[in-house]
Amino acid sequence: MSGTPRESSIGGMIRAAGPALHGWAGHGWRVLKSRGPSRLQFWFIALVIGIAAGFAALFFRLAIDALQRLVYGTEDILHLHSFALTLPWYVIVAAPVCGGLAVGLLLDRFTPDGRVRSVADVIEGAALHEGRVEKRAGLASALASLITLATGGSTGREGPVVHLAAVISAWVSNLIRANGITGRDLLGCAVAAAVSASFNAPIAGALFALEVVLRHFAVHAFAPIVIASAAGTVINRIEFGDVTEFTLAQEGVLAFYVELPAFLLLGLVCGIVAVVLMRSIFWADDIGSHVTARLSLPRYLRPALAGLILGLLALWFPHIIGVGYETTSLALTGALPLHLAVLYAVVKVAAVAVTMGGRMGGGAFSPSLMLGALTGLAFGLIATGLFPDVSGSETLYALAGMGAVAAAVLGAPISTTLIVFELTGDWQTGLAVMVAVSMSTALASKMVHRSFFLSQLERRTIHVAAGPQAYLLGMFRVSNVMRKPGSERAASEDEIWEAIEAGVYVDGNATLDVAMPIFERVNRSFLPVVRMGEKGEAPEILGALFHVDALRAYNRALAATAAEEHS
Repeated sequence: MSGTPRESSIGGMIRAAGPALHGWAGHGWRVLKSRGPSRLQFWFIALVIGIAAGFAALFFRLAIDALQRLVYGTEDILHLHSFALTLPWYVIVAAPVCGGLAVGLLLDRFTPDGRVRSVADVIEGAALHEGRVEKRAGLASALASLITLATGGSTGREGPVVHLAAVISAWVSNLIRANGITGRDLLGCAVAAAVSASFNAPIAGALFALEVVLRHFAVHAFAPIVIASAAGTVINRIEFGDVTEFTLAQEGVLAFYVELPAFLLLGLVCGIVAVVLMRSIFWADDIGSHVTARLSLPRYLRPALAGLILGLLALWFPHIIGVGYETTSLALTGALPLHLAVLYAVVKVAAVAVTMGGRMGGGAFSPSLMLGALTGLAFGLIATGLFPDVSGSETLYALAGMGAVAAAVLGAPISTTLIVFELTGDWQTGLAVMVAVSMSTALASKMVHRSFFLSQLERRTIHVAAGPQAYLLGMFRVSNVMRKPGSERAASEDEIWEAIEAGVYVDGNATLDVAMPIFERVNRSFLPVVRMGEKGEAPEILGALFHVDALRAYNRALAATAAEEHS
């Protein structure tokens, strides 16, 4: 009896406190949206994003497996390539054709250009759009890549997962009205979680976000990105356990001082192979665009035609279907002879080029791992055959080759080296892998724009590869920097017309990367900013862009970037 009044009192206190707690929560949410998150709030948001991105990566992987089982009629996805040899020819051909048609219709409906979004777009979002990416096109791209990978496309799942995670972080950034620094950090958290959940590689996931996407190692971003990466790994291990993606047949044996030159040479070979892969993709993309335009084909048929080529190729080489982890495992365990390793590598390059050039979707990470393992195995078989007394296992060369090609394609020597270690669990051969990776990235970066992703952006005239000094000018429209007529220290109308008559002016929609070369060429203190009229009509004067104002805006942006990268 004595407990009843006390319980009533406690209940009354709780009921009385309810509106206050609700008010505090509402106030906290308003502060979060108006002033941005505090450090503790930010870490909590990073954890939530890490969990969400981890589940996105997990569901994406499980969805691919489920759809592959449905399409090809097998329960053993890990040995899909072997099972495909028993299927009727029309199944092998029809699957990528139907998948390509579905992808084409999807991208035609939900993207403005029929192009799949991937890691390159995430890098662009980090550099130019305050950590935001396209959400509608991003979701459509993820679905398109899922269909591609499940129906015979020869690419990887990590690129689409990274962009899907970026969509999640962009939604959160918009919800809390995050500024550029916070938006980029949240983007890094999402990317780290997606990579770590895909590979069960928490260290590499965190470093990939910093090295490839944010492209700096600022201290303020490290802790939340690590938190998100750990969350993504936990999601993976809950489903698949604490196991490595690949299992090596034996530990590598390295005769250090004698055998290291062979790994230097392997690195150079892998760098060339990586360049061949990247340029093949770009060449196929150009050919696809040319053929589509020449034949006046609807753009939704382009992936279907690529699917037809892949289906015909898969009749003889079913190992090109999907991600290709079965063939990668065979290479890492030395279960392929030399001629098959070389042949599979050549065919894989062709299949990846057709898939990505056909705008079917998917990423370049897993293909580069497979191609690197095949290249390393072929090199190792030759090296151990020529010098059996001073050579280790050919599987060690396969492991080093896998890291070397992937690092050169991604432009990420640090995180790729760690991914190789975490994928295989073999930490004893680090020196060989690091040597090969360093040589391949050094060579490949001189032959392309740093990496596959940055080269993709460069082909779209987005100059991220050269650093902030190259792309920051493109973020400022001259109309936002100019002095309007009638404002303080504005240019006189006579001076403006004099410059226009001399052919010196800039369009109001242009950016500073267009205006600055004009300043260098004409040596004037300002440029008229105009809106061009119809043919024969005089241009409309919008204002004047002064050189000093352009330099001031550029210097402020450089200072802000430097402050973020060194904070």
